[in-house]
Amino acid sequence: MALSLQKGQSLSLTKSTGAALTKVRLGLGWDAATPTKRGFFGGVKTVTVDLDASAIFFDANGKSLDAVYFGQLKSNDRSTQHMGDNLTGAGDGDDEVITVDLSAVSPSVAQIVFVISSYSGQTFDQVANAFTRILDDSTANSPEVARFQLTDAGNHTAMVMAKVSRANGGWVFQAVGERAMGKTVADLIPAAAKAL
Repeated sequence: MALSLQKGQSLSLTKSTGAALTKVRLGLGWDAATPTKRGFFGGVKTVTVDLDASAIFFDANGKSLDAVYFGQLKSNDRSTQHMGDNLTGAGDGDDEVITVDLSAVSPSVAQIVFVISSYSGQTFDQVANAFTRILDDSTANSPEVARFQLTDAGNHTAMVMAKVSRANGGWVFQAVGERAMGKTVADLIPAAAKAL
């Protein structure tokens, strides 16, 4: 059973056998807080929210080295892949997915910070059921390891959701949950750096 993390909590990415997780999948999901509204002539209009999941890579000195997002689907070291852009958040489960082969991450990378941003500029007042979860893709059936449910609504347009950091020869996952402003991954590099 997956561990439900609170803001600031950490989890070592190891299996029950003590072996390190090598391949993980980060899933991000959300829904529009107001799924429908009345149109001008009384018809129902569906409200959509376009959030984008991104991964920003930092070295041990806090310098940004690389990013994976809808415009660059693979990291330069080929360890990390964004599985495609979801423009609406419609449906159940993960709306955007980023996979990471931790064993293939460049040695120069000390931390990977995962952020979500509202490309359309809508604020998190209009977002509901936002979550991030990490799954063990190195095990059959990819069990969910941890989940962080975001309950922080507000007039911000982005969130620093989580990070993975090198620690004692392995990796540690931490739920961050900090508000930020920005529409693109480039806008969020300073906010992500504060989470290091």
